[in-house]
Amino acid sequence: MRNPQLNSRGALTHLLTTEGVSRMILTRILDTTELFLTATEGEIKKTPLLQGKKVVSLVDQDIADQAPAVMRGFERAAKSLSADWLGIQTLPSPSKPFLADLDAAIDVDIVVLRTQASGAPYLIAQHVGPHVHIINAGDGSHADPTRALMDMFTIYRIKKDFAPLTVVLVGAVSHSRHARSCIHALTTLCVAEVRVVAPLTLLPEGLAQLGVRAYTELAQGLRNADVVIMLDQGPDETQHSYIPSVQEYVKSYGLTEEKLSYAKPDCLLLGIEAQRIVSETAWIAVRMAVMSLVAGVSP
Repeated sequence: MRNPQLNSRGALTHLLTTEGVSRMILTRILDTTELFLTATEGEIKKTPLLQGKKVVSLVDQDIADQAPAVMRGFERAAKSLSADWLGIQTLPSPSKPFLADLDAAIDVDIVVLRTQASGAPYLIAQHVGPHVHIINAGDGSHADPTRALMDMFTIYRIKKDFAPLTVVLVGAVSHSRHARSCIHALTTLCVAEVRVVAPLTLLPEGLAQLGVRAYTELAQGLRNADVVIMLDQGPDETQHSYIPSVQEYVKSYGLTEEKLSYAKPDCLLLGIEAQRIVSETAWIAVRMAVMSLVAGVSP
């Protein structure tokens, strides 16, 4: 069965997940990001690559209040590529039953989709015309490929080579679309070792089959790490039944200088609570790279 993210020639036509995306394609996204960043370091300059193309953001109605912060980067990327940004449109929730009708409802070239319905981007990708390209900006607890690619680009820029690295993800792994997307990207990019650290109740099955080592003690998991990716602060309200208490979780899995000392001295720290190492311009460049490549053009 053909990967739904690829066209008949094997080129990227949608970005739904990092799973099943080849090392060559991931590397091309990172290299294309570098090209945009080299040309726009310090400021975003317009390029006509997507001139005449229409881009829209579709967001579930019940998470629409979260969308502006997420979508601002996509808007800036679209406008920097000279595409027409049509703004954010909300979908009735749950959105999944409505996705099959979207092709008739919208005349666009690129759809940036944010939804709580896991798997929804796949459904819409199967029903849109061949000229429409879907970019998944987060679907439920399933995938968040552009966010993972931002982390991959930071690692790429700072560490230069993925091959010798030990990368550790810390947090509610089993419920994290960010973690899932990072794991698939890291293993595809052939890092030396991928680890996850979480309570046993928040570790998904099948990690060993993916080549991932799981730890329940933070200090042990961080030992000699080159990169640490802190996932969202901790389990959300729906996940509190998986842990004894929030306080106990923070005590065991909150990052401190003492615990971080187990990692290598030059360890790169990424995540919501970590200081961003690469400029905001780089995040725009990642989205520009994804948009241009799914549309079949490159700088």
